[in-house]
Amino acid sequence: MPAEGVQLRPKSEILTFEEIIRLANLFARLGVTKIRLTGGEPLIRKDMEHLVFELHKIDGIKTLAITTNGLLLPKKLQALKTAGISVFNISLDTLRKDRFREITLRDGFDIVIKAIQMTLDAGYDPVKINCVVQKGVNEDELLDFVEWTHHRSIDVRFIEYMPFGGNGWDDSQFLPYQSMLTHIQEAYPTLERRNDDPNHTSKSWRVPGYKGSLGFISSMSQNFCGTCNRLRLTADGNLRVCLFGANEVSLRDALRARATDAELMSLVEGAIHRKKASHAGMYEISKTVDRPMILIGG
Repeated sequence: MPAEGVQLRPKSEILTFEEIIRLANLFARLGVTKIRLTGGEPLIRKDMEHLVFELHKIDGIKTLAITTNGLLLPKKLQALKTAGISVFNISLDTLRKDRFREITLRDGFDIVIKAIQMTLDAGYDPVKINCVVQKGVNEDELLDFVEWTHHRSIDVRFIEYMPFGGNGWDDSQFLPYQSMLTHIQEAYPTLERRNDDPNHTSKSWRVPGYKGSLGFISSMSQNFCGTCNRLRLTADGNLRVCLFGANEVSLRDALRARATDAELMSLVEGAIHRKKASHAGMYEISKTVDRPMILIGG
């Protein structure tokens, strides 16, 4: 979140649940099998469990996931589980309460830790933890996070610091995947590579005998553009075929202009065919005027 906040969209510009469900049905017909609800913070949207329930009923959707900061999760966990959420990603960049306040500009560390434990207790295996690593901010906690996987069914995913609008990106704070891995291997020399599915964005590792695992999302230093099969639909209805691609196609406008299913599918397929082979690299991305991450979706 930029320090000055973001300009929130008027409600009229945001996709309704009915519009989201219609588009999700179309994506399922095009071969999508997994939907992730992200943000911003998706749990601030009223009646989110109703949307989850309706998405869960779509033929072809095998996995429903949510990425959340965890602050509202203790109150909503059971309803979301009942509605059909199969995977939780919880954002946590530090295991220190004082540092949590510095990074997020709010209190809530104890609530997030409680949310993670509640999710584990609810039977989710693993619970995925998203940790953005920055030099001079939290890189000294890498080994603490590794040890956190010893007795917990968690998959800690170390994410390279990426440039987005308003996040104050500076390459002096950038720590590449290989540096993180080398540091961890020095402390855990038996660290072993795990097999990844062809379209996974995370490089998976684990310490033998540990209950949980590690992953590294190397979007900047070792991009995986050639195997990435993800699409993003923003809250205001714009389709992005690349997280770092500022070119967007408004499916909302087409919906509200009474486009047919065939016309909507044509828009989606056209955007996919125009997708570039790779993003431009972190230095070029840092010069691009684009939405803040909170307005794109992870």
